[in-house]
Amino acid sequence: MRIVCLSDTHNLHRQIPVPEGDLLLHAGDFTQRGEEDQTRDFLDWFAGQPHPHKVFIAGNHDFIAEEQPALFRSLIPEGVHYLENESIKVAGLQLWGSPVTPWFFDWAFNKQRGTEIGEYWAGIPAGLDILITHGPPYGIRDLNHEGKIIGCEALNHRVWEVKPRLHLFGHIHEGYGDARINYIHFVNASCLNLGYQYTNPPIVVDW
Repeated sequence: MRIVCLSDTHNLHRQIPVPEGDLLLHAGDFTQRGEEDQTRDFLDWFAGQPHPHKVFIAGNHDFIAEEQPALFRSLIPEGVHYLENESIKVAGLQLWGSPVTPWFFDWAFNKQRGTEIGEYWAGIPAGLDILITHGPPYGIRDLNHEGKIIGCEALNHRVWEVKPRLHLFGHIHEGYGDARINYIHFVNASCLNLGYQYTNPPIVVDW
Protein backbone atom coordinates (compact mmCIF):
# COMPACT_ATOMS: atom_id res chain seq x y z
CA MET A 1 0.00 0.00 0.00
CA ARG A 2 1.49 3.32 -1.10
CA ILE A 3 -0.05 6.38 0.56
CA VAL A 4 0.63 9.80 -0.99
CA CYS A 5 0.19 12.75 1.38
CA LEU A 6 -0.39 16.43 0.52
CA SER A 7 -1.61 19.50 2.36
CA ASP A 8 -1.76 23.27 2.02
CA THR A 9 -1.61 23.50 -1.75
CA HIS A 10 -3.53 26.83 -1.77
CA ASN A 11 -4.60 26.81 -5.44
CA LEU A 12 -1.16 25.68 -6.67
CA HIS A 13 -2.13 22.01 -6.96
CA ARG A 14 -1.49 21.93 -10.72
CA GLN A 15 2.15 22.88 -10.14
CA ILE A 16 2.78 19.87 -7.91
CA PRO A 17 4.11 16.58 -9.31
CA VAL A 18 2.18 13.86 -7.50
CA PRO A 19 3.81 10.44 -7.07
CA GLU A 20 1.86 7.37 -8.07
CA GLY A 21 0.22 5.39 -5.31
CA ASP A 22 -2.82 3.55 -4.02
CA LEU A 23 -4.30 6.15 -1.66
CA LEU A 24 -4.12 9.93 -2.17
CA LEU A 25 -4.72 12.07 0.92
CA HIS A 26 -5.03 15.85 1.21
CA ALA A 27 -5.10 17.47 4.66
CA GLY A 28 -6.82 20.74 3.75
CA ASP A 29 -6.20 24.31 2.60
CA PHE A 30 -6.66 23.36 -1.02
CA THR A 31 -7.76 26.96 -1.73
CA GLN A 32 -6.64 30.43 -0.67
CA ARG A 33 -10.03 31.85 0.33
CA GLY A 34 -12.45 29.00 -0.30
CA GLU A 35 -14.12 30.51 -3.35
CA GLU A 36 -16.30 28.32 -5.56
CA ASP A 37 -14.16 28.55 -8.69
CA GLN A 38 -11.03 27.68 -6.70
CA THR A 39 -12.81 24.73 -5.13
CA ARG A 40 -14.12 23.44 -8.47
CA ASP A 41 -10.64 23.57 -9.98
CA PHE A 42 -9.09 21.69 -7.07
CA LEU A 43 -11.77 19.00 -7.07
CA ASP A 44 -11.46 18.54 -10.84
CA TRP A 45 -7.71 18.10 -10.45
CA PHE A 46 -7.98 15.85 -7.39
CA ALA A 47 -10.58 13.59 -8.97
CA GLY A 48 -8.42 13.30 -12.07
CA GLN A 49 -5.45 11.84 -10.23
CA PRO A 50 -4.85 8.16 -11.07
CA HIS A 51 -4.82 6.89 -7.49
CA PRO A 52 -7.62 4.34 -6.92
CA HIS A 53 -8.63 5.92 -3.60
CA LYS A 54 -8.82 9.64 -2.78
CA VAL A 55 -9.70 11.23 0.57
CA PHE A 56 -9.48 14.86 1.66
CA ILE A 57 -10.48 17.28 4.40
CA ALA A 58 -10.87 21.06 4.45
CA GLY A 59 -8.64 23.58 6.20
CA ASN A 60 -8.98 27.02 7.72
CA HIS A 61 -8.73 28.72 4.30
CA ASP A 62 -11.50 26.61 2.78
CA PHE A 63 -14.45 28.77 3.84
CA ILE A 64 -16.88 27.26 1.34
CA ALA A 65 -16.89 23.97 3.26
CA GLU A 66 -18.06 25.70 6.45
CA GLU A 67 -20.20 28.55 5.10
CA GLN A 68 -21.86 26.79 2.15
CA PRO A 69 -21.73 23.10 3.07
CA ALA A 70 -24.55 21.97 0.77
CA LEU A 71 -22.99 23.66 -2.26
CA PHE A 72 -19.56 22.39 -1.33
CA ARG A 73 -20.67 18.78 -1.00
CA SER A 74 -22.55 19.01 -4.30
CA LEU A 75 -19.25 19.83 -6.03
CA ILE A 76 -17.43 16.72 -4.81
CA PRO A 77 -17.03 14.24 -7.69
CA GLU A 78 -17.91 10.58 -7.46
CA GLY A 79 -15.02 8.52 -6.18
CA VAL A 80 -13.66 11.31 -3.97
CA HIS A 81 -14.28 11.09 -0.21
CA TYR A 82 -14.55 14.16 2.03
CA LEU A 83 -14.28 13.81 5.81
CA GLU A 84 -15.57 16.33 8.33
CA ASN A 85 -15.35 14.93 11.84
CA GLU A 86 -16.21 11.49 10.54
CA SER A 87 -14.68 8.18 9.58
CA ILE A 88 -14.57 5.98 6.52
CA LYS A 89 -13.10 2.63 5.58
CA VAL A 90 -11.09 2.74 2.37
CA ALA A 91 -8.95 -0.03 0.89
CA GLY A 92 -9.31 -1.96 4.12
CA LEU A 93 -8.02 0.97 6.19
CA GLN A 94 -9.96 2.92 8.82
CA LEU A 95 -9.63 6.71 8.45
CA TRP A 96 -11.03 9.67 10.41
CA GLY A 97 -10.66 13.29 9.34
CA SER A 98 -11.37 16.78 10.65
CA PRO A 99 -10.82 20.36 9.40
CA VAL A 100 -10.90 21.82 12.93
CA THR A 101 -7.97 23.93 14.17
CA PRO A 102 -7.39 26.10 17.26
CA TRP A 103 -8.88 29.59 16.99
CA PHE A 104 -6.72 32.06 15.06
CA PHE A 105 -8.33 35.30 13.82
CA ASP A 106 -11.65 33.56 13.08
CA TRP A 107 -10.72 31.52 10.01
CA ALA A 108 -12.87 28.58 8.90
CA PHE A 109 -13.42 25.72 11.34
CA ASN A 110 -11.62 27.56 14.16
CA LYS A 111 -12.49 26.47 17.69
CA GLN A 112 -11.29 27.72 21.05
CA ARG A 113 -8.49 25.77 22.69
CA GLY A 114 -9.42 23.64 25.68
CA THR A 115 -12.91 22.28 26.21
CA GLU A 116 -14.47 23.42 22.92
CA ILE A 117 -11.91 21.90 20.60
CA GLY A 118 -11.49 18.92 22.91
CA GLU A 119 -15.11 17.96 22.26
CA TYR A 120 -14.26 17.47 18.60
CA TRP A 121 -11.21 15.37 19.37
CA ALA A 122 -13.24 13.20 21.73
CA GLY A 123 -14.98 11.94 18.60
CA ILE A 124 -11.78 10.43 17.21
CA PRO A 125 -12.31 6.67 17.50
CA ALA A 126 -9.84 4.06 18.61
CA GLY A 127 -8.61 1.48 16.13
CA LEU A 128 -7.67 3.95 13.40
CA ASP A 129 -5.12 3.30 10.73
CA ILE A 130 -5.01 6.93 9.57
CA LEU A 131 -5.94 10.15 11.33
CA ILE A 132 -6.17 13.28 9.16
CA THR A 133 -6.44 16.69 10.82
CA HIS A 134 -5.69 20.03 9.27
CA GLY A 135 -3.54 21.18 12.17
CA PRO A 136 -0.77 19.42 14.08
CA PRO A 137 -0.77 18.09 17.61
CA TYR A 138 1.19 20.15 20.11
CA GLY A 139 4.94 19.63 19.95
CA ILE A 140 5.10 17.65 16.71
CA ARG A 141 6.06 19.38 13.46
CA ASP A 142 4.37 22.57 14.69
CA LEU A 143 7.24 25.02 15.18
CA ASN A 144 6.42 28.27 13.38
CA HIS A 145 8.74 30.92 11.91
CA GLU A 146 8.81 32.75 15.24
CA GLY A 147 10.11 29.68 17.02
CA LYS A 148 6.80 29.07 18.78
CA ILE A 149 5.20 25.67 19.29
CA ILE A 150 1.59 26.22 18.25
CA GLY A 151 -0.02 22.81 17.77
CA CYS A 152 -3.13 21.71 19.64
CA GLU A 153 -2.63 20.37 23.16
CA ALA A 154 -5.98 18.58 23.27
CA LEU A 155 -5.28 16.89 19.94
CA ASN A 156 -1.91 15.67 21.19
CA HIS A 157 -3.62 14.13 24.22
CA ARG A 158 -6.20 12.33 22.09
CA VAL A 159 -3.67 11.09 19.56
CA TRP A 160 -1.79 9.24 22.27
CA GLU A 161 -5.03 7.75 23.53
CA VAL A 162 -6.14 6.33 20.16
CA LYS A 163 -2.68 5.67 18.66
CA PRO A 164 -3.29 5.74 14.88
CA ARG A 165 -0.62 4.23 12.68
CA LEU A 166 -0.38 7.44 10.66
CA HIS A 167 -1.32 11.00 11.61
CA LEU A 168 -1.38 13.34 8.61
CA PHE A 169 -1.72 17.12 8.96
CA GLY A 170 -0.45 20.43 7.57
CA HIS A 171 -1.42 24.02 8.46
CA ILE A 172 2.02 25.01 9.79
CA HIS A 173 3.96 25.29 6.55
CA GLU A 174 7.28 25.61 8.36
CA GLY A 175 6.74 22.23 10.01
CA TYR A 176 6.92 20.21 6.77
CA GLY A 177 8.39 16.77 7.21
CA ASP A 178 7.73 13.62 9.18
CA ALA A 179 8.62 11.95 12.46
CA ARG A 180 8.17 8.47 13.90
CA ILE A 181 7.44 8.55 17.61
CA ASN A 182 6.50 5.43 19.58
CA TYR A 183 5.10 3.60 16.56
CA ILE A 184 3.05 6.54 15.29
CA HIS A 185 4.13 8.07 11.98
CA PHE A 186 3.46 11.82 12.02
CA VAL A 187 3.45 13.61 8.66
CA ASN A 188 3.22 17.36 8.05
CA ALA A 189 2.67 17.40 4.29
CA SER A 190 2.42 21.19 3.75
CA CYS A 191 3.47 21.64 0.13
CA LEU A 192 3.99 25.42 0.23
CA ASN A 193 6.47 27.45 2.24
CA LEU A 194 5.69 30.42 4.45
CA GLY A 195 5.61 32.65 1.36
CA TYR A 196 3.00 30.40 -0.30
CA GLN A 197 5.42 29.09 -2.91
CA TYR A 198 5.62 25.41 -3.85
CA THR A 199 8.78 24.03 -2.27
CA ASN A 200 7.83 20.79 -0.52
CA PRO A 201 6.98 17.64 -2.47
CA PRO A 202 4.22 15.26 -1.38
CA ILE A 203 5.31 12.75 1.24
CA VAL A 204 5.00 9.05 0.41
CA VAL A 205 4.30 6.43 3.06
CA ASP A 206 4.72 2.76 2.15
CA TRP A 207 3.02 0.03 4.16
